[in-house]
Amino acid sequence: MTLTRTLTLTAAAVAMLYTAPSAREQQPPPAAGTPAARQGGRGGGGGFRQPDPIDFNEHDGWTSLFDGRTLNGWSGDDHWKVEDGAIVVESTCEKPTGTIYLVWQGGEAANFELKLEMKGTGNINGGVQYRGWIVPPAALPAGGAGRAGRAGRAAAAQPCPSGQPRGVPPSRESEAQWNMAGAQYDFDAGNHYTGQFYEQATGRGIVAWKGQVVRTEAGKSPRLLATLGSDADINAIYKPNDWNELHIIAVGTQMTHLLNGRVLSLLVDEDATHFHGNGLIGLEVESTGKLFIRNIWLKKLP
Repeated sequence: MTLTRTLTLTAAAVAMLYTAPSAREQQPPPAAGTPAARQGGRGGGGGFRQPDPIDFNEHDGWTSLFDGRTLNGWSGDDHWKVEDGAIVVESTCEKPTGTIYLVWQGGEAANFELKLEMKGTGNINGGVQYRGWIVPPAALPAGGAGRAGRAGRAAAAQPCPSGQPRGVPPSRESEAQWNMAGAQYDFDAGNHYTGQFYEQATGRGIVAWKGQVVRTEAGKSPRLLATLGSDADINAIYKPNDWNELHIIAVGTQMTHLLNGRVLSLLVDEDATHFHGNGLIGLEVESTGKLFIRNIWLKKLP
């Protein structure tokens, strides 16, 4: 079987996974000896049965990365706090965070599964960094005020909706020790990007949009292998103003992002000029609003 055919079959299998009900929606497999069991449920005979659904809260063989009370084992600035059993970070017009990171200090991970719960309010945008590394912050372009230049300075001169002066985010120099690059499971309260594969500070940006199975190769633009559902179906998986279950499976060059038991994006990254198969785990936040993270579990794989 050729590699192209294998990848196509993989994409088709993922697309089928999307259409399957989530763990909470699945019914128990039919009891042995019943007609449904003998007929194999949805298809095939010979007593075949559906796979048992995975419980998101099952943690046998997993390592907890957050004790629910402190930020022990993590490193970041003083914007990151613990409230009511969750890591929280809030960015406001008066006290903006800019783009900041909280980095797990337990070492690097190559092949692994990572599970956590996340929710956001306002316009918050953030995500989970993985297979990452620390890089110097990018220099401001000529003219200052970030990419906006004079427009950015003009906006900064306007007061906040509260009437208070706009705050100044932490300096890039003060954040340099945590400034991350690499793969990100994107997450935002407005659900514009949640679940996509984004690459921070490498120049690639969005590689696999939510609802897509994508393959990369050196010297070529990323190619779409399959879609995982209509935009409406994909958007409906996200729970606004509620806890969402994020699940990352990274094995070799294949990275799968799941949300609430459904596949949101999958990347087969065969571009050796960009692929990074090992690195740090962290959390990222930007924009304004509040981000909440809890129940962070890691299972390293061979």
